[in-house]
Amino acid sequence: MATKIYIVYYSTWGHVATLAEEMKKGADSVPGVEVTVWRVPETLPEEVLGKMHAAPGREDHPVITASQLAEADGILFGFPTRFGMMAAQMKAFFDSTGGLWQAQSLSGKPAGVFFATGTQGGGQETTALTAVTQLTHHGMLFVPVGYTHGAGMFAMDEVKGGSPYGAGTFAGADGSRVPSDAELALAAHQGKYFAGIAKKLKIIFSGADLHNSRQL
Repeated sequence: MATKIYIVYYSTWGHVATLAEEMKKGADSVPGVEVTVWRVPETLPEEVLGKMHAAPGREDHPVITASQLAEADGILFGFPTRFGMMAAQMKAFFDSTGGLWQAQSLSGKPAGVFFATGTQGGGQETTALTAVTQLTHHGMLFVPVGYTHGAGMFAMDEVKGGSPYGAGTFAGADGSRVPSDAELALAAHQGKYFAGIAKKLKIIFSGADLHNSRQL
């Protein structure tokens, strides 16, 4: 059976959605992996979104419900930063997963994060660190990208988002900056890297379950 990877995001101006698409490209390159991109429900009224000049929701990315998370073998969560933490829309989505927490439906599943911030000091790392608390309470296995992307992560010749915690981009204070080639490359790499780990974990867990069933 294919390893199911869900990429679940919230995006205001489209930056996180763009990273999500690059992650999918990377994950799709891993044989035996099935990738679906989802967006979380919006919590703001259209009038407010209009005043924020928010990008319209991607119709090719269906809106996910909390219960659907249990179907995935691994999940990548993406969101913009709000004062060094995840956006309220993503937090509201996590707040709706109480039933999954009670049943431990997400326990043992690998998870990763990616994000967009307005400025270089806007929370590229604090957003990831505070997001880990959500994964921890669910018993999920946090999979950071580390420095597995190689030399590009050490280059200092351009401004770029992303960190060992996950891929990232800078949107600019007004949202006018678009993800750079370097940022997109890290996102694609993270998707491929994460999918490979999720696939290995599924094989290990499936083997353990089969062994245990034979012992009974």
